[in-house]
Amino acid sequence: MSNLPRKATPIAKEATPRRFVFLLLDRFTMLSFAGAIEPLRIANRVSGQELYRWVLAGEGGEYATCSNGAAFKLDMGLDEIERDDIVLVCGGVDVQKATTRGIINWLRREARRGATIGGLCTGAYAVAKAGLLDGKKATIHWENQDGFLEEFEAVKLTKSVFVMDGNRWTTAGGTSSIDLMLKVIAADHGEDLANTVADQLIYSTIRTDQDTQRLSIPTRIGVRHPKLSQVIQMMEGNIEDPMSPADLAEEVGMSTRQLERLFRRYLNRSPKRYYMELRLQKARNLLMQTDMSVINVALACGFASPSHFSKCYRSHYHTTPYRERGTQGLPGGAPARLSI
Repeated sequence: MSNLPRKATPIAKEATPRRFVFLLLDRFTMLSFAGAIEPLRIANRVSGQELYRWVLAGEGGEYATCSNGAAFKLDMGLDEIERDDIVLVCGGVDVQKATTRGIINWLRREARRGATIGGLCTGAYAVAKAGLLDGKKATIHWENQDGFLEEFEAVKLTKSVFVMDGNRWTTAGGTSSIDLMLKVIAADHGEDLANTVADQLIYSTIRTDQDTQRLSIPTRIGVRHPKLSQVIQMMEGNIEDPMSPADLAEEVGMSTRQLERLFRRYLNRSPKRYYMELRLQKARNLLMQTDMSVINVALACGFASPSHFSKCYRSHYHTTPYRERGTQGLPGGAPARLSI
C-alpha cells in the first residue's frame, strides 16, 4: 500500500463507529473474511477516523481455525452483543458440522434483539438454518446452491454476488465480500470514500447486487456461439425434467443433426453426453451437500430409476452414489465438500 493514500472527501467529525462482529465458524474461508475486514481497516486509515470497529467471535471464545489451517485468536465467545452491531457469519467447508446448536441459538437470540445478520460464503447456510432467511432473498457460493435449494425452500435464492435484503445480508464467497463492504462504506460515508478504498485494494471493477457470481456460459466453455450457449442454458435450467435433443434443437431453430455437429465441433461430445454430465454434477453436489436419499437425488436429477442413476454415476465417477456418500463418514451422508 502507498504511504500517501488518495484522500477521500472529508467526513463529518464525531461519526459514531459501526461495530462488526465476525462470527468465525470452524474451517471458515479466509478469503471471504479478509475481503470483509480489510475494507473496514482501509476506510479508517484513509479517512483518518475510526469509522468502523470489529471483534472476532466464535464458539468457545478462544481460537478459530480457517480452512487453510491458520488460527485466529478470538475476542469473545457467544456473548450478548450490542443492538446496533452487525454480525457477519464466516463459513467455509463442512459448514453443516460447524453450524452447531449453540451457533443457531445465538444467531436467533441476537436476531430477536434486532441485530443485522449476514453470511459470508457458506455462512449463509448457518443463517438459513437459524430460520433467519425465510422469505428473504439470499445468495451462496454457486457450488452450494443445489443443496441449499433443497434444504431451504422458504429462502429466495439468487445467483447474485451479494444480497442485502433488509437486515439480512449474504455473499457468494471469494472476493464478493469486498463488493458488499464497499456498498456498506458508500452508504455510510459516500461513494468517494468507497472508491478510495477500492483503489487501495487495487480493485478496479466494483460489482453490485445485480451482478451474477459465475462466468457467462461462453466464457466458461471457451466458445462464443449464441445457439450453443442458449442450448446449454436450457439444459442447466431443466435438470429434473430433461429435454430431448430434438426439443432443444427445435427451440434454437436447427435440426437435431445440426445440434449434434455443433456439440461435437466445440465440446467434443454429444448433446446427450454433455447433458448427462450436468445432471451427474448436480447429483454429486446433492449427495455431498444434503441428506437426501439416493432415490430422491436420482429423481431430482432426471433419472427414472435408482439402478439407472447408479449405473450412469459409476460410469462417470468410478464409484457408486452410495459409496460416494459413505466416504463422507457421517450418518445420512452429511456433506463434507462445501465452498472454496
